[in-house]
Order: sequence, then C-alpha cells, then structure tokens
Amino acid sequence: MLRNMMLGLTRVVPVVSEELSAQRANNSRAGGGQSSGGVVVEAVGKVLTLLSVVFIIITFPISAWMCVKVIQEHERAIVFRLGRAIEGRAKGPGLVWFIPWLDAIQTVDLRTMFFNIWPQEVLTADAVPLKVDAVVFFWVVDLFMWVMRVVNGPQAMSLLAQTTLKTMIGAHTLEDVLTQKLAVAKRMEVIAANGEVSVSHALVKAASTFEGNTVALQLRFLQSLLSMKSSARSVVVFPVPTEVSDVTVSSLP
Repeated sequence: MLRNMMLGLTRVVPVVSEELSAQRANNSRAGGGQSSGGVVVEAVGKVLTLLSVVFIIITFPISAWMCVKVIQEHERAIVFRLGRAIEGRAKGPGLVWFIPWLDAIQTVDLRTMFFNIWPQEVLTADAVPLKVDAVVFFWVVDLFMWVMRVVNGPQAMSLLAQTTLKTMIGAHTLEDVLTQKLAVAKRMEVIAANGEVSVSHALVKAASTFEGNTVALQLRFLQSLLSMKSSARSVVVFPVPTEVSDVTVSSLP
C-alpha cells in the first residue's frame, strides 16, 4: 500500500476578478434596455447608502463600534453591499469599515490549507490494484472568484484531487508509481489545468470547423441522433428555425 503521496502545492487559479467585473458590466448593459426596474433598484440602493452614511456620521462615535471589523494579517475580506460585491481589491488586513445593516462581510483565509485523501482503490496501467492516499496542499489566489464561483471550495478541491489522483495512477504502471513518486506527484499539479485548456482549445476548433459549414453541422446533428438509444419511450425533439415554421404555415391552404 502506498501511503502519504504528496500531491504538491495545488494553486487555485481561476479567472481573474477583472473578468468577473466585465461580465457584470455586460450583464448590466444587456438588461438595462429591457426594463427600468434595475435602474430604480440601483437608485434606491444609493439612497439607502447615503442615508446610512449620514446616520453613522451623526451618531459617531457610538456607531463606530458597530461599523468596524478587524481582519487578521492572514485574511482578506470581501464586502457585499445590498447583495453585490464592492468593486476593488479585497479589504484588509486591519480595520474594515462597513454598514452593518446593508453590508455582509465574507473573509477568506490566505494561508496554505491542506487535507487528506483517504485510501482510494486504483487500477494501474498494468492492471495491478492499489490503495493509495495523499495529502493535498493548496492556497487561494483570486479571492473574488473563490467566493463568487465556488460554493464549497475545500470540498471542490477534495473531489478534484481524488479524480486527479485516480487518473494519474491509472496512467502509470506499478513500477513507475513505486520508483517515480515525485515525478508523478509533480505532474499532478498541472493535470487539471491542462485538461481545461485542452477542452477549451477543442471547443474553439470544433466551433471554427462548423462555422459557415451547414453540411458538417447537419451531419454532426444526425450522428448525435444515431448515438441515442432507441426505445419505445424515447422522445426526440427537433429544433426548427422560426423561418422554416413561418414558411410552412404560410404554405398551408
């Protein structure tokens, strides 16, 4: 049994926070022309913020005890005002000012975290069954993406590490696993990132292939239909463009 295989320092490097801001701006522009409700809500939020600031100034220094939070040196804080993250870098360390009845603060630990992967049943490339476990070390790089895009970061990292461990051990023989443990562990640090990059490149290549080639797209669609399992209860939905349906309806007597 292989014990305590080090997976190395797996950095959590998602898309940078600037992309989140750009996506939010695009969504705001897209929804702005559809309804004026968003403008009204934003205006109400600004009024509430202004009134809250005035109230805090009037009741100072009594209000100071409710509007300050201490962030430790190894932590950073993201402030949500009326449900939206305040733009800019994360807050801290030190004192962070906020409006308690409008803001919510979520802190993220920047220290290196770790967890154990319990023994996993793995079959090597030469069909030898093994039980392997590991220790995973990771730290957060982009706080905004860690908070916005991941519901349970440690659990997600644990599942990713288990999948990576099984994939890497299953691609090597027993001799490689025993004699090249450090090399295998080093390759585990970037296998997930490389997989995402390869998938994105494949999707881009496929999209460029089908672009402007309706025959290839139709053949791919028919191939997908053939791959479906046929049964009496199977339901297949054909997407029909509205132009075709309009022509069909207009041609009816």
